[in-house]
Amino acid sequence: MVTVNVDDALLTRQGWYLGQEGGTAAADVLFGDYNPGGKLPITVPRSVGQLPDYYYQKPSAKREYLGTTTKPLYPFGWGLSYSTFKYEHLRLSSESIDTEGQVKVSVDVTNISKIRGDEVVQLYIRDEVSSVTRPVKELRGFRRISLDPGETRTVELSLGSSELSFLDREMHRVVEPGPFKIMVGGNSDDLIDTTLNVVAKQP
Repeated sequence: MVTVNVDDALLTRQGWYLGQEGGTAAADVLFGDYNPGGKLPITVPRSVGQLPDYYYQKPSAKREYLGTTTKPLYPFGWGLSYSTFKYEHLRLSSESIDTEGQVKVSVDVTNISKIRGDEVVQLYIRDEVSSVTRPVKELRGFRRISLDPGETRTVELSLGSSELSFLDREMHRVVEPGPFKIMVGGNSDDLIDTTLNVVAKQP
């Protein structure tokens, strides 16, 4: 993966283990012969004061100090492309399911640029009320798509007990009733969201 950022006329390039053709690949990206679509598998902190930095921290993990921010330099799942994508119309096949049910998450993704490009649609969840402290968000699905200029595609991802469950205090895997925030976007920061209600299964 090659990511390129042009900021205040400073060109920054980061590539991991690109191999002997890494220079050729980077040149193809820089000269526009290839449209990149890679995504970061880590969170890049803004400073050493943010370490350790990751997207799935607990709600009380970070505190801002005067003149600082908890926002990372680049969030998990972020990546550059010569294409620009718009997310809208996030919807669920059902607003409520029981603890053993399944729901389809749909979102419309549009390439609003003038060049064909790849995007990785990412699905995150947050358990709003639980018996143990849960992360502020967790990646629960993703799909890579290619879109022509102006093309819109509806992307569907599924959520069920495997994605909604966690280990409780007795180390049993459970799905607890309550609201879940469902978030979709191109990285772990730029997301649109809706709410899924999980109810107890009726005997």
